Amino acid sequence: MIIQPKVKGFICTTAHPAGCKKNVEMQKEYVEKLGKLDGPKKVLVIGGSTGFGLASRITAAFAFDAVTINVSYEKLPTDKKTGTAGYYNTKAFDEIAKSAGLLSKSFNGDAFSNQTKEEVITYIRENLGEIDMLIYSVASPRRIDPITGETYYSVLKPLKTSYTNTTIDFMTGEMSKITLEPATPEEVEGTVKVMGGEDWELWIDALIKEKLLAEGAITIAYSYIGPELTFPIYRDGSIGKAKEHLEAKALEMNEKYKNNKLKAYVSVNKALVTQASSAIPVVPLYISVLYKIMKAKGIHEGCIEQIYRMFSDKILRENIIVDEKNRIRVDDWEMREDVQKEVIEAWGKMNQDNLEEILDLDGYRDEFYKLFGFNVQQVNYEEDIDIS
Repeated sequence: MIIQPKVKGFICTTAHPAGCKKNVEMQKEYVEKLGKLDGPKKVLVIGGSTGFGLASRITAAFAFDAVTINVSYEKLPTDKKTGTAGYYNTKAFDEIAKSAGLLSKSFNGDAFSNQTKEEVITYIRENLGEIDMLIYSVASPRRIDPITGETYYSVLKPLKTSYTNTTIDFMTGEMSKITLEPATPEEVEGTVKVMGGEDWELWIDALIKEKLLAEGAITIAYSYIGPELTFPIYRDGSIGKAKEHLEAKALEMNEKYKNNKLKAYVSVNKALVTQASSAIPVVPLYISVLYKIMKAKGIHEGCIEQIYRMFSDKILRENIIVDEKNRIRVDDWEMREDVQKEVIEAWGKMNQDNLEEILDLDGYRDEFYKLFGFNVQQVNYEEDIDIS
């Protein structure tokens, strides 16, 4: 099959196996170029098939020489449709890890479910004995509570009052105003249930109960804060309540499992083009402005650059570097005063006629396509390819 990108809204419904594999290879090569790190040796990544989760798995494997386990929920290919990008990324990772002599194991299942947790726990018990790091990198539109069976949905809405700002169709470059109505209390509750720290804690509880989490283990969940510009839709919105819950859970787990010397942190990462961020109104426009500015300053990072720096500069030290709320800040370059000052200035003078001057919209689109294995160098997209 010859595969081309098919974009609907903020989702690409096709993925390219060769492009996805090349993406994984390029991230591996980046890590190997920067060199080895003295990190954990048995790493479980919940949501390790794309974005920050995948970058974490690649860094753990090829910088730490770690055994890695991934849990993600992917659609498999059929005779007529490609699988998800995460499916091809995971398949490529496992092949590359095996060729490098590294043990890896991938589970395709709902990370929220008890069944998936039991399968992973059984594998760890029978093959590893314990793990010493758990990375939690899950972005999902819904979650079925494993205890009650109730389904919850996450929403991206402001709180209390409606929110109006400028957004952009990143495929066409057309700007428009968007107004979002406030979330209901039920929608806020659902968002916290899906994107908060409840499932993260359930994973830690289950592993410690089975004595499968090493003493002094590190666990990190990924989050985002962003600038005041996006606060109404993000940090001060429904998703922000979920992020607050995530941060609270980190502190609670450190106290709850202090006898195990657990080190639980939330890492606040930089705004990047991901499947999740592409769905948030206003954010693609902000990212396009941000990319232009950070690239000009020589401080732009993608997922792999950011995660390697997180480990090397923030975590794998005698004292982990955190802020006043015990958060690891890998958004430090994004939130630099000079960067945000230029973002605000650009936002104020932006219009439909000067987008090329203000935005890195081509860079945004390029990164979006690469998420699905397209626009990757050294890949022949006219070639007939096996999608299995």
